[in-house]
Amino acid sequence: MDLTYLIWIILGILILATVAAAITAGVSRRKALREGSKPAEIEQTPTTEPEAVGEEQAEAPEEPKAEAPAEPKAETPEAAGSRMARLRRRLANSNNALARGLAELLSADKLDDDTWDDFETTLITSDLGVGPTTELVEKLRSELAIDGVSDPAHARDVLHRELVDLVGPTMDRTLNLDHPEGKPAVILMVGVNGTGKTTTCGKLARVLVAEGKTVLLGAADTFRAAAGEQLETWGERVGVRTVRKDEGADPASVAYEAVQAGIDDGVDVVLVDTAGRLHTKAGLMDELGKVKRVIEKLTPLSEVLLVLDATTGQNGLTQARIFSEVVDVSGIVLSKLDGSAKGGIVVQVQRELGVPVKLIGLGEGPDDLAPFDAEDFVTGLMGDEPAGH
Repeated sequence: MDLTYLIWIILGILILATVAAAITAGVSRRKALREGSKPAEIEQTPTTEPEAVGEEQAEAPEEPKAEAPAEPKAETPEAAGSRMARLRRRLANSNNALARGLAELLSADKLDDDTWDDFETTLITSDLGVGPTTELVEKLRSELAIDGVSDPAHARDVLHRELVDLVGPTMDRTLNLDHPEGKPAVILMVGVNGTGKTTTCGKLARVLVAEGKTVLLGAADTFRAAAGEQLETWGERVGVRTVRKDEGADPASVAYEAVQAGIDDGVDVVLVDTAGRLHTKAGLMDELGKVKRVIEKLTPLSEVLLVLDATTGQNGLTQARIFSEVVDVSGIVLSKLDGSAKGGIVVQVQRELGVPVKLIGLGEGPDDLAPFDAEDFVTGLMGDEPAGH
């Protein structure tokens, strides 16, 4: 046999053996993969544990836990005593027409006819009204000498006394919070837009909370955009719940639900804010009457408070007449009785309606609302120190 031929035979056998071995290995590999095992050449070596640091293993830092948002803390409204003292000081520092007229009269060197005429004109322009002005001037002239004030302290005392009598010291100015057993007192707030009615409603809630009363607010002014949200914000500040609906909802239904919620919650007082569209719109005034009737299906109204802007003068009196005819106003709240107001409106509106001014607002702060007191009002106008101070 040729040597070359023998070599080729041996090489062929080796090639066939190599191919056969490769085929066998491939079959084994595919079988292992199908059975879920890992062939030796692709097995992963286990990862080693992290090295110890000192005697303890290093630990991954814990992720900080998200804290739940804190509940808003309700404000504590100002007490009535300090509130009245502050409002009295603000009234004394005001520049309203009535205060100016009193100051000019007391500082006059001689009380002649011209002085009295000027004083009378000042009182009339301060919205005191012709009738009350005539009464006051006649009483003062009968008690003070025509030729001057020989005793300024006596003159001041006389003026103080006559003014207090004119304002009405015997009128009952307390808020009526009487209510049937198991039902809340209900206060209906009425007035035209722009008088500060919704704001006054929120401030009154603060007054009542400061007195230890539990209060619920009803946002029945569904015509004015954001009125409900505004009232709800006032309530949240002192922890008071507000019942409200979307803008345009039926005001009477909101009032009814608010009073029913007050009954269910067992609160002391429900304050119901109402729409303040122009009082000349007969349909809207009829709707206000409907609100009143719906509430009275659940419980009697304790108070109907008319909010008047003290700067509006005779226009405010017109509003007072019309509202009184529709809802039997039981008390007046004079808002904005600050330096721009004339002051005499207090006397005139009481005579017009035969009901007392029960609350006054002397600023835009949350606690700038206080019970009205004839003595404090006159003391503030005259710049006197209150008795006992």
